[in-house]
Amino acid sequence: QVQLVESGGGLVQAGGSLRLSCAASGRTFSSYVMGWFRQAPGKEREFVAAISWSGGNTYYADSVKGRFTISRDNAKNTVYLQMNSLKPDDTAVYYCAAQQYYSGSFYRSLNYHYWGQGTQVTVSS
Repeated sequence: QVQLVESGGGLVQAGGSLRLSCAASGRTFSSYVMGWFRQAPGKEREFVAAISWSGGNTYYADSVKGRFTISRDNAKNTVYLQMNSLKPDDTAVYYCAAQQYYSGSFYRSLNYHYWGQGTQVTVSS
C-alpha cells in the first residue's frame, strides 16, 4: 500500500506562488509515475501535471503550461508542484496521485492507483 501526503497549500494573491509537496511511502517510489490533479467546487477533477519515474519526462495541462513545474526527488520520496503566476481560476483542492506502474496514460485519473487526501489552494483576486 502506498500512502501520499500533500502539503503546501494555502491562500495567495493572484500573481503569487506556492509550492506543493507530496511525500510518498513505499520502497519503490522511484518506479512510480506521479501526478497532480485538482478539483474546483462544482467541477470534475482535472489533470494538472505528471512526471515519469525518472523525472526525465513531464506533462502539463494547457491551462498551467509555462506557469507550473512538476519535479521529484526520489531520494526523499517526494514530488513537488511549483505554481507561479497563480490565477483565481487555479483555486481548487490539489491531489497528488501515483501509478505504481505505468498503466497507459499520464492524463487520466482512472490510471492512477493511489491518491492523497488533497490540499486546498485558494487564489484571491
